[in-house]
Amino acid sequence: MNPDESQTRLDKWLWAARFFKTRGLATDAVTGGKVQVNGGRAKPARPIRIGDEIVIRRGPSTVIVTVRALSDRRGPAAEAVLLYEETEASRSAREDARKARAEALPAPRIDYGGRPTKRDRRASIRSRRS
Repeated sequence: MNPDESQTRLDKWLWAARFFKTRGLATDAVTGGKVQVNGGRAKPARPIRIGDEIVIRRGPSTVIVTVRALSDRRGPAAEAVLLYEETEASRSAREDARKARAEALPAPRIDYGGRPTKRDRRASIRSRRS
């Protein structure tokens, strides 16, 4: 963590906070409009400060966090969790979405019986001829 520095790059912070596996993925997400800072679009090199609100959309879920500490070094997950605080609204929305996915009916499986046997193939040919 950098207590002496008052700002860090957005893409580095997202990577250090473990929202994205690589800095390249973090940069692509910011460039693609998946990340907003204080309600507006941002560029990867945008400096962020403690107290900024960041909205991160990843797949079907949206995470809203407030920056609590700055770091441009990727450390253990225990340290990464200390860099931000997720809002209560974001946490409850994510939990509700998870419950809805769990309760949704699975897609029906169609069983075709596997690969046809030689006997099935010959029966199919006979039925087509007649």
